[in-house]
Amino acid sequence: MTKTAFITGATSGFGRATAKRFDAEGWQTVISGRRGERLDALKAELTNPSHSIVLDVRDRDAVAAAVDGLPEAFTPIDVLVNNAGLAVGLEGADEVSLDDWDLMVDTNIKGLMYCTRALLPQMVANGYGHVVNIGSIAGSWPYPGGNVYGATKAFVRQFSLNLRADLVGKNIHVTDIEPGLAETEFSEVRFKGDKDKASAVYDDVDPIKPEDVADAVFWAATRPRNINVNRIEIMAGAQAFSPFNIVRGLK
Repeated sequence: MTKTAFITGATSGFGRATAKRFDAEGWQTVISGRRGERLDALKAELTNPSHSIVLDVRDRDAVAAAVDGLPEAFTPIDVLVNNAGLAVGLEGADEVSLDDWDLMVDTNIKGLMYCTRALLPQMVANGYGHVVNIGSIAGSWPYPGGNVYGATKAFVRQFSLNLRADLVGKNIHVTDIEPGLAETEFSEVRFKGDKDKASAVYDDVDPIKPEDVADAVFWAATRPRNINVNRIEIMAGAQAFSPFNIVRGLK
């Protein structure tokens, strides 16, 4: 029986790798993102049926229209991968742009909510489904400049747990995948196109690869139905925990 995965933010990084991972296992995919030419390129690489949607998840009406307009052959959706998200800026909370904060909240929180709410009814009607949210270790572990980005990922973590509480009796599973240091376009977006700053993040370290996260997503989504994987936290082998920051001389 053919199964279908709906993947947001499929134009790069984790989303692109996840689409290819599901496709390699014989799934058909619905791939969405803001860059149409990248969606076309990805679709050309996939071997199973795929439906692409140019979509900005921040637009609630567009999300609803995209789901309502899914071709019958691509419904119902079996797995939703809420991957679309970003970090913008690394300034302290007293200096950061409010526009950057708004962008992260609108994408990482509202966009995830819109996509989830739009697709849940067909999963419930089908009596089967799985929502996989891409969170971050930043949702659990703070760092300077993480302010609102970390807070949005803390939302993802708690929203995932509460979704599971709401949906357990409807056979809908929910998983939060929380990567750490990973090499994608993430840092380039965070530093607003500054490739030198972005590449410096990964200097002399072997980070998580998009394919590693895609493997985790696929594994969690294909466990036997007597198992729900609540969350998976993944750090690079070269990444661990720092001592608490103590500032001396403050009165």
